[in-house]
Amino acid sequence: MQIDNGLLDCARQVTSPNCDARPAGVPVDLLVIHAISLPPGEFGGDYIDALFTNQLDPQAHDYFQEIQALRVSSHVLIRRDGELVQYVPFDQRAWHAGVSTFAGRECCNDFSIGIELEGADDIAYTPVQYEQLADVIACLMQAYPAISTERIAGHCDIAPGRKTDPGESFDWRRLHGLLRVHGL
Repeated sequence: MQIDNGLLDCARQVTSPNCDARPAGVPVDLLVIHAISLPPGEFGGDYIDALFTNQLDPQAHDYFQEIQALRVSSHVLIRRDGELVQYVPFDQRAWHAGVSTFAGRECCNDFSIGIELEGADDIAYTPVQYEQLADVIACLMQAYPAISTERIAGHCDIAPGRKTDPGESFDWRRLHGLLRVHGL
C-alpha cells in the first residue's frame, strides 16, 4: 500500500466534488474515524458513493430526502468486506468533520484526514475493516509524519454532542493493538 500524488494506490477512486484546497502552511496532523451506512443500518450498494458525489436519489429511500442537500465527503471509505474507496486526495480538504474542534483547534477539516468505516454505532465492525484501517493508518503516518497515534480521534471526539460515530461498537483497543503490530 502506497500513496502517490495524494492517492492510495490500492483504492478504487471515485472523485468527489466536495473538497477544496487546504489552507496554506497547515500540516495534516489528525486522523478522524467515522462511520456511515446508507440507509442507516444497511450495508452494500452504491448509496455512499452517490452521497459523496452529490448524486443521491431522494426517491430511493425516505431518509435520503433529509440528506439530499448535504455536500459532504471523506478521504477514504473502508467497506464491510475491506474494499477501499477514495473520494478525495489526501492533500485536499475533504468535507467530513463539520463544526469541530481538536486540542483547541477549530475547523478540523483544515488539518485532518477523514476515514469512513461502513458501519453503525451499535453494529460490530468486521475484522477485515480493522486490518485495512490499521494498514491505511500506517501508510498515512509514513506520508504525514505529524500524525501520531495520539492524533487519531473519532468523529464523536471532535464534535461531541453532535456526532456519535464511530460509536460504542468500535474497538479502539483492537485498532491500537494492530497499530503496535505495525510498530506504531
